[in-house]
Amino acid sequence: MPTYRYLGNSGLKISEITYGNWLTHGSQVENDVATACVHAALDAGISTFDTADVYANTKAEQVLGDALKGQRRESLEIFTKVYWPTGPGGPNDTGLSRKHVMESINGSLKRLGTDYVDLYQAHRYDTETPLEETMQAFADIVRQGKALYIGVSEWTADQIRAGHALAQDLGFQLISSQPQYSMLWRVIEDEVVPTSRELGLSQIVWSPMAQGVLSGKYLPGRPLPAGSRATDDKGGARMIQRFLTDDVLTRVQNLRPVADELGLSMAQLAIAWVLQNDNVAAALVGASRPEQVAENVKASGVTIPAELMTRIDEILGGAVERDPGKTAENAPQGRVA
Repeated sequence: MPTYRYLGNSGLKISEITYGNWLTHGSQVENDVATACVHAALDAGISTFDTADVYANTKAEQVLGDALKGQRRESLEIFTKVYWPTGPGGPNDTGLSRKHVMESINGSLKRLGTDYVDLYQAHRYDTETPLEETMQAFADIVRQGKALYIGVSEWTADQIRAGHALAQDLGFQLISSQPQYSMLWRVIEDEVVPTSRELGLSQIVWSPMAQGVLSGKYLPGRPLPAGSRATDDKGGARMIQRFLTDDVLTRVQNLRPVADELGLSMAQLAIAWVLQNDNVAAALVGASRPEQVAENVKASGVTIPAELMTRIDEILGGAVERDPGKTAENAPQGRVA
């Protein structure tokens, strides 16, 4: 059973292994398999589920809503997001304008089959909409009871600070940030994490296994495994490319003795590693097979001794990306049409 952690300085507890359905549900795997994975998460004690309206162009929310039917709503924490284009992709079908935010929450609630989400997240920062407009829309959604809490995803430290100040003025609070974070991708450590600690946000991190590279299944100098993320033309291959160098893959293989010493699989080690950061409330994990969920949950509650954390740093060395500027660099530079 996963351990629970508070989300930011709120009173909301979430399972530190949170089930996410980014590329899988509604696209990579059939709906019955997706539903089986959600049920496996419930069986494993996971109560927190993260999705977004853009995943498989709204299909992922529908699949998650269908899979959670019949569950006690009060025993679940359901998260979704808004920003990226959805529907036919019209001029107002994207971004964080009041129009798109208000229409998106209503669509998400309908697909998820619930009256409210526990956390509603700005999936990216919108450079084309005044931040005041976006935060006012979020404030109204909270007051209407359609979302209990508000978070952001892949915002810089400065953007988080500005959003937090406006939220306070409007009588609500930002409580979470959802960035990419793993042993290989540590760009949040120098700026986003200290700012979040100061302001009372915690991290819900995605890709703790670096798109699967830290599972150890990609071997240096060997063909890519068939059916893996690296061969997925729906977006997975593009995301993982940066990690598929012989240097990175060799260093990852050198982590095996550390995982063995802890009695963990490589994937479990990767998940346990992000959870050592006390500003991380949860690691987002997905699955394409139900049995993967039970395996991932075994990373919950693991303490990695300081000397092994140091050894991991030494093994990965220069393969680790630490530049805090990468958050802004990878963000949309304008409204995505």
